[in-house]
Formats: sequence, C-alpha cells, structure tokens
Amino acid sequence: MHKRFSFFIWALIIFQLITTVFHSLSFFIKPVGSNATEEQMISLISTYKMDMGNGIFRTYSELVIALSISFTLICLFGALLNWFLKRKQIAPEIWKGVLLIETIVFGILFLFVMFFAFLPPMICTGLIFFSCIGSLLAVPTTTLR
Repeated sequence: MHKRFSFFIWALIIFQLITTVFHSLSFFIKPVGSNATEEQMISLISTYKMDMGNGIFRTYSELVIALSISFTLICLFGALLNWFLKRKQIAPEIWKGVLLIETIVFGILFLFVMFFAFLPPMICTGLIFFSCIGSLLAVPTTTLR
C-alpha cells in the first residue's frame, strides 16, 4: 500500500513539474504567423491596448501572460507542496485532505482545459488530475514512513 501511494505521489509531483517547465517555455517563444491574416492578428493581440477601466490599458497578450503565469504557478505550488509533505512524512488524514483539495482544483482545471485549450495542456493536466486521483485512493491507513 505504501509503495503504491509513493508511486502515485511521485508521479503527481513529476507531472506537475513537467507541466510547469513546458508551460513556462511559452514565455520565451514568440508566436509567428504563417500567413498575412495570422500576422495581422498577432500584431493586434500584442499591440492594441484595450481600456479596462480605472486607467488600466492592457493588450490581449498581456492578459494571456497573466493567465499563463497563474497556470504555471499553480502547478509549481502543487509540486512543491506535495514534495514538502512527502518529505515531512505527514499523517494520512492530512494527505487525504490535501489530495482531495488538489483533485478538485486540478479536476476543474482539467475540464476547462479540455474545452478551451489544445492537446499538450490537455495531456499534462489530465496526467496531473489522474495522478491526484491515484494518490488520493492510495493513501495508506497508517502513518507513512
């Protein structure tokens, strides 16, 4: 039972870290249009500033960056939290609570990614979500060592 939990929690941590790394690559890669329409769209997305009220003007590109960093940081936070808790050998009751919260959060994230994103994030969030479920179901009934 302990080996099964250990496998799933390490898989979860690794998938969260891999997703963090993959997603942070988007901060360094500039989009390139493959035709005139795409080039015009990319130009507008990165240069046209909309009035968001209260004197705030943002481009769609800046809004995407804000959302993108949130996705990256939630994956990093989950990985670091799970690693820390695994290292501290916490009680199973706490693991169950933490993993239930992560399962709910990453499950909702997975649903939204399935409807609004493309294949790589779908795969990454799916692996995280199903690792959360596996970890939650494999939490031992006795204290971890």
